[in-house]
Amino acid sequence: MRLATWNVNSLKVRLPRVEEWLAYAQPDVLCLQETKIADAAFPTMPFAALGYEVAHHGDGRWNGVAILSRVGLEHVTEGFGPAAGEVGVSLAGEVAAERRLLAATCGGMRVVTVYVPNGRSLDHEQFAAKLDWLGRLQAWLATSASPDVPLAICGDFNVAPDDRDVYDPRLYVGTTHTSPAEREALASLESWGLEDAFRLLYPQDRLFTWWDYRAGDFHNHRGMRIDLVLVTRPLAAAVRWGLIDRNARKGKQPSDHAPLLIDFDDRMAGLGR
Repeated sequence: MRLATWNVNSLKVRLPRVEEWLAYAQPDVLCLQETKIADAAFPTMPFAALGYEVAHHGDGRWNGVAILSRVGLEHVTEGFGPAAGEVGVSLAGEVAAERRLLAATCGGMRVVTVYVPNGRSLDHEQFAAKLDWLGRLQAWLATSASPDVPLAICGDFNVAPDDRDVYDPRLYVGTTHTSPAEREALASLESWGLEDAFRLLYPQDRLFTWWDYRAGDFHNHRGMRIDLVLVTRPLAAAVRWGLIDRNARKGKQPSDHAPLLIDFDDRMAGLGR
């Protein structure tokens, strides 16, 4: 089973690149973030032609998440549920109601695609909403999932887990994505029963998934690792290969993120292939 995640930073702009990538990378399941497309405008047919069923949760603004699967797509759920919205009650509630989470069962694996809020800056009200969102994700897991079954949470977490995951930690002091509060929230989420699949394979530093478009950051390898695949124990035991596909970050009109792929041994994970 090959699982991949990719923040495409506008599927309308990036659709030809995604189609090309699917054709050569051949993931069984692909999680997308930041599609920036409304559900009614989602390009279902090009993906169907490549053999993928699709679920999408987006309103056409800056968010939007999707799951593409060629191994089945069942029990689709959107967001944290009706109790999490609180639209108009608080900023945190409004952010929680945005279209940033989608879950489905694909080939015996529960797959969750997430686009965690950016947070903007440590003194911005959006930062508190980001921490609240991560807390809601953990609470949602506690009530809707189990660490004893195959489950993967994939996506743009907008958090670099530790200093290995940024090109120069000194430059990120006092900024979002690396603050103690964000890292503690991510560690708390993992303590529920999740492991960083990529780190099970590659412990070294300077392995990034995101590079700013500006100042030649990609070519100078000044990036961050903020796109993650977090997996429960049955999948952690079955991880056998992984890759950050830097080639997909090159060329004409790339996303500022690269796809992350993880391969699992189906039999070890108990997946229905």
